[in-house]
Amino acid sequence: MRILIAEDDPVLADGLCRSLRRSGYAVDHVKTGTEADTASGTQQYDLLILDLGLPRMSGHEVLKKLRARTAGVNAKMPVLILTAMDGVEDRVRGLDLGADDYMTKPFELAELEARVRALIRRGFAGAPTLIQNGALSFDATGRMAYLHDQPLELSARELGLLEILVQRAGRLVSKEALVQHLCEWGDEVSTNAIEVYVHRLRKKIEPGASIATVRGLGYCLEKAAPQPGQA
Repeated sequence: MRILIAEDDPVLADGLCRSLRRSGYAVDHVKTGTEADTASGTQQYDLLILDLGLPRMSGHEVLKKLRARTAGVNAKMPVLILTAMDGVEDRVRGLDLGADDYMTKPFELAELEARVRALIRRGFAGAPTLIQNGALSFDATGRMAYLHDQPLELSARELGLLEILVQRAGRLVSKEALVQHLCEWGDEVSTNAIEVYVHRLRKKIEPGASIATVRGLGYCLEKAAPQPGQA
């Protein structure tokens, strides 16, 4: 999953980027409102963490322009406002402009990460916190994967890849879409590299789950029959 952080405080931004990357997210960072507006209009993201007091263009204006785009890239992207503006009027304005959540500084990192997970789930049409696909299950809250109820040891990239595929189980996901969701600026990740990640993930989840390759198009996590005891 790919996150855009729009924050002009370099120390805070660095801490957020490091923490979210450790959790397996691809993270891009911009320092100004104009950069946030450009990035959110051209790159595919699963979440925007937005400061309101940005230079060159306020966070309010960035959000207003984002929500004015009724179609195309990121039209329905969840937005988490993260700001020092803690007045009721500020909260009301941010939420009325289309923010999905609002946090004030200072904040607890664990709470922010919990809200990030919740907003990304919401972005997948309210997907359940525990997604089961045959013998494979994915805990979207703890971001853990299990096969036959045993935890899987996955790299950050493998975890991100599985999260995307399990959220779209039964549907084709193109290599280009995987690159967009998994890779941040500066990453030199080709579609050939995606093939390597899929190969590694496939070895870890089979035979309990199966990733089908549609040559020239992409990949699909095949939907499996419910296991005994599953709904």
